[in-house]
Amino acid sequence: MIPKKMNEYLRDHLPDAAIQNRLKRDNGMCFLELGYMDEVLLARLGITVDKLGPNLVACLWDEHSGLEIGGYLVVDNLAMGSPAMGGIRMLPDITPLVIHNLARGMTLKNGAANLPYGGGKTGIVAERNITPEEHTEIIQGFARLIRRYRDVYVPGPDVGTNDLDMKTIATQNGLDSAVSKPYRMGGNRIDELGAAAGGVTDALITLLSIMPRLRVLPQFSNLEIPATEELTVNIQGFGAVGAHAARILKERLPALKITGISDLEGYLYDDTGLPVEELFNIWKEQKLVTNCYYTDQIAPQGYSCSTKFSTANNNLLRESAFCLIPAAPVFKYLGVLPSEDASMNVNSMGDWSVIVEGANTYSADPNEKAARTRMEQIVYRQNGVMLANDYLVNSGGVIFAAQEHIIKTPDHLQIPEEMLGNSDAVEGWLQTHSKEFAQLSEQRLEAGEAYREKVIRGNMIELVDLLTADPDLLPCKAAERISIKRLTAKERARTAKDIMIPMKIISIDSSLQAAAALITDGFNNIIAVVSQKGKLAGVVTSWDITHAVAEGVCEELSLENIMTRNVVFASPTDSILDIVRELEQHQISAMPVVEDGEVLGMINSDLLAHRYLLQYLESQVTV
Repeated sequence: MIPKKMNEYLRDHLPDAAIQNRLKRDNGMCFLELGYMDEVLLARLGITVDKLGPNLVACLWDEHSGLEIGGYLVVDNLAMGSPAMGGIRMLPDITPLVIHNLARGMTLKNGAANLPYGGGKTGIVAERNITPEEHTEIIQGFARLIRRYRDVYVPGPDVGTNDLDMKTIATQNGLDSAVSKPYRMGGNRIDELGAAAGGVTDALITLLSIMPRLRVLPQFSNLEIPATEELTVNIQGFGAVGAHAARILKERLPALKITGISDLEGYLYDDTGLPVEELFNIWKEQKLVTNCYYTDQIAPQGYSCSTKFSTANNNLLRESAFCLIPAAPVFKYLGVLPSEDASMNVNSMGDWSVIVEGANTYSADPNEKAARTRMEQIVYRQNGVMLANDYLVNSGGVIFAAQEHIIKTPDHLQIPEEMLGNSDAVEGWLQTHSKEFAQLSEQRLEAGEAYREKVIRGNMIELVDLLTADPDLLPCKAAERISIKRLTAKERARTAKDIMIPMKIISIDSSLQAAAALITDGFNNIIAVVSQKGKLAGVVTSWDITHAVAEGVCEELSLENIMTRNVVFASPTDSILDIVRELEQHQISAMPVVEDGEVLGMINSDLLAHRYLLQYLESQVTV
């Protein structure tokens, strides 16, 4: 059944007619899909269509399940390549807008990391207090729902999901249908290895060496980088990213002090340093740390204990440290206006020198972007706090995950199609090939570690270069510029095959009525006519059919009589500029993409105007 909150949300935001007209059903699975041309309907969901996306917004649920299984999928942008890659978030208050913001963050993150994957994200609407058995059943049901999109979207773990959930999805849909799988599947285990946290650590260590260059800017003229033993770090959100960030920082810089951490139950602060190893072990076992540590360690000591505990977890942001790492699942950890509902107002924040964002803080919403700009104008420009933006530093997770696609799974290790969905059969398959999967996992881990360090170090150097070259530039604008530069470079290289959309096809011996029905069933006014061998024979447009009706001869003529035989078509390797020239030269608005006589898809002027032409033209200008 559709989750109650999801049903209420859709009924409140979309007209019933729009839902019914676009709803597709398949064996109890329901799919409500919106694309870039549905600007009005997407606006009702709070999503603004812009030059980057979204490409697809899908609401999906299983109406036959006894549990409430449903959620949202957003494929934002595929300029870097297909499929899109991004995690599955599982929370009760998920909305399409939240998932779109996260998907846009993945677009920029994958661009900044120069990975050949687009940006996407999914969200499962589910309560927090479900049993482990219900959790697994919901993941299995959602895996069946997203199988429809496995050519354009590959999930990994996010808030509320984990590496074992990716195993469940891979068992259901195939090894390449999920990333961050367990070791026994050849996976790179984002959560277990602290992949994103490692990227945050790489960013901070790089900044320690290059931040002195910021002294050319007036707000950083008095910047001092303390000795390692004087370095202090506060971490908002001691979860999968925050806990591993503390662990890895202490491993790489043993003298550094983690002075503050927070979670849902409160925060701990001690300017002499917290016991990271002990706290990490508590987190591994119980997930929530602060209240447990207070009960077991602080309360028995009373006032003699130097560690402070408070149930007001956001007040950690009042405490000072050299570095703050926001790693909690909130978009706004700092705000300027009371209405912004941020974790802390900038007027009350602690004294920091650098913020390294381990959380997803990017939003495509214009109001949220304006709020971010206001925050940085005070925190960065006035207070002299360096900001390392989220998608430049926390891409370690997707970098690790991407290795599971970049380093291909050999064909002989792919789970046979007939085993999919059968946990016992899949377990047997994994056991039979355990040695090869272990070797594959090690190979992917080594590649991920090397690429992560290279990319994030490069991003930090490029960010500081941009900021020192332009005193008026804010970090959020500089970070966006880094990602957009990569995206537009990829866009210049895209071809007809990369951007084409499906084209309706009809056999040459079909009737005009059948052709008319195909045209009225979609958005495009042109269909391809193919021979009995499946090769392109011509095209028929809505004008051709209208003309035949006006002449009163539609009953007498076949498609062969009215179709255009000398078809202007694109090769799959033609560039966007080549396509624009062909459309202009022949004064046509659409053409098929053809290879060896086979129709692969089509390109029309609407597609170019809405999604690619502006991007292409902008890509000709130096960013």
